[in-house]
Amino acid sequence: MTDTNHSSDSSSGRSETGSGPFIPKSPNEALKPERVPEPPRRSKKARSQIVIFLNFVMTMIVFACVAAVAGFYYVITTYQNPGPLETNTHVVIREGAGLIEIAQTLERNGIISDARIFRYVTDTYLGKTRTLKAGEYEIKAGASMKDVAELLESGKSILYSVSMPEGLTVQQMMARLAGDPVLEGDLPQEQPPEGSLRPDTYKFSRGTKRSEILAQMRAAQERLVDQIWEKRDPDLPIKTKEEFVILASIVEKETGKDDERAHVASVFINRLNKGMRLQSDPTIIYGLFGGAGKPADRPIYKSDLDKQTPYNTYQIKGLPPTPIANPGRAALEAVANPWRTKDLYFVADGTGGHVFAATLDEHNANVRRWRKIEADRGNAETADEEVVDGQPGGKEAEKPASN
Repeated sequence: MTDTNHSSDSSSGRSETGSGPFIPKSPNEALKPERVPEPPRRSKKARSQIVIFLNFVMTMIVFACVAAVAGFYYVITTYQNPGPLETNTHVVIREGAGLIEIAQTLERNGIISDARIFRYVTDTYLGKTRTLKAGEYEIKAGASMKDVAELLESGKSILYSVSMPEGLTVQQMMARLAGDPVLEGDLPQEQPPEGSLRPDTYKFSRGTKRSEILAQMRAAQERLVDQIWEKRDPDLPIKTKEEFVILASIVEKETGKDDERAHVASVFINRLNKGMRLQSDPTIIYGLFGGAGKPADRPIYKSDLDKQTPYNTYQIKGLPPTPIANPGRAALEAVANPWRTKDLYFVADGTGGHVFAATLDEHNANVRRWRKIEADRGNAETADEEVVDGQPGGKEAEKPASN
């Protein structure tokens, strides 16, 4: 019995953890803090200055990498996100401007938010072979730096245009170039030869020189004339490209109707073949007024037929010495391959076109019909005083030369 009780007491006297006997403490002892064991001593290796420095360096590297990633993300996001521009605007990039100047121009105009970001990223984006191009550009509202860089790199700037209708003289074309408000620079003092400029609509960007457009017009006309001349009818009575352009300029001034040019050309070709004078009103006008053109309120009078100028085909035989205007493609093609007709005359039909005749009798009947139309319109006096379109009015038109 005694042993059993002792064993029970001994067992109950152990701590719950089984690490030793439980020893009761007084309240004061229980309130005293227990002694905390000292931390393990750092090894001499861990306390080395080199290790401390390396730890610092590694920490700095980690921070630098984090900062670089964050900075790169910010730069790329800023470059690709919508920009500050609230409405569409135009910006002009001058010829020869470098990337720094372009970036500053864009920032100054409120198109981008940071010129430095645009400059550095765009420089990397373009590489060594691609560049931003000069010109005037329309920037859309909210365009990102990337959008702006791609637009300037593409060169798709705003294009303006200047139109040169068929039949203008060189002087008139140069006046249009001089008066264009977007083109820059002066025109040459010496005018190009009459007939040497191609009528067309020419597109250009801001900053283009007037002399550049003039050179373009001249080169385009030369190519066009060469191209059409090579495909001409071999039976034409004109032997040189100069004569070809002269006759085309007369056809150009005689009619603006596409379906009439080849017919009008056939009349002049037939007249040349028969040794007849061309008797073309526009040649009288050019002889009197030159490249400036006839004033709108100045009619052609019968007395003008007798005025001696090198261009008056009522007085001279054959072609005038130079073209009287700049002919377009249609007139050149009409002369190169005219209709094959026997017509020698034409006169206005009162509707903007012409009526053609192979004999003088038919032509005189057409002239009388045209005069009646003018009289019915109340233009009897004008019809009597002015030259009938294509032929002299009030006196007999020239007959074919006798064989």
